[in-house]
Amino acid sequence: QVQLVESGGGLVQAGGSLRLSCAASGSTVSIHSMGWYRQAPGKQRELVATISSGDSTDYADSVKGRFTISRDNAKNTVFLQMRSLKPEDTAVYYCKVQYSWTTTVRLNSWGQGTQVTVSS
Repeated sequence: QVQLVESGGGLVQAGGSLRLSCAASGSTVSIHSMGWYRQAPGKQRELVATISSGDSTDYADSVKGRFTISRDNAKNTVFLQMRSLKPEDTAVYYCKVQYSWTTTVRLNSWGQGTQVTVSS
């Protein structure tokens, strides 16, 4: 399957910014969408933002207006620009790619995650 490697996480003060990157590698496949999810301590993993093959985007209400998802198709990379960060944004962030394995089957591949910590 496709391998994903995230980077860009770290420690930042409230109000600051971070940019996450996720690079896809492996077999040449048709990618339909890419997205970012996050999981905070004691909570379930939740969707943060997605971007489709047609570059349409969707965001969780909690990050709308602060986060921006984008992709570089030439580099098979998806980005998450995070601005005006809040302590409640603290979580492990995971990227996901959905791609076609066959003409009738789509698969998901997940990255290992990158930690984002926002201090107050």
